[in-house]
Amino acid sequence: MLKGNRLRDARKRKKLTQEELGNLVGVGKSAICCYEKETRNPTLETIIEFMHILGVTSDYLLGTDNIIKVEKAELPEYRTMTQEEVMFIDELRKDKLVYEILFEDPKRGSDLVKKRIG
Repeated sequence: MLKGNRLRDARKRKKLTQEELGNLVGVGKSAICCYEKETRNPTLETIIEFMHILGVTSDYLLGTDNIIKVEKAELPEYRTMTQEEVMFIDELRKDKLVYEILFEDPKRGSDLVKKRIG
């Protein structure tokens, strides 16, 4: 699924309105709005147009900046992480105690975060 906030940020960096971007890729302003709110997905062709017009990669638009190899199974499994997720982990690492608590037992760490913000 396309990351709407990334499409919006790239569009704004190019100083384009939703209507202007829509005209460039052949869709209406409402379609661009739906893409940015992630209530609708663009076609592959439209994503390619976004790449050319906005000067970004498909990985950026799809939020697959980083590919992580997980070696739990017999065959390696690959997962993606957004740049924002990587930045979040980097921030956690700055506080060694918090990092150790959250990652010592990931399920417990997740439950602690949920209790705190929920």
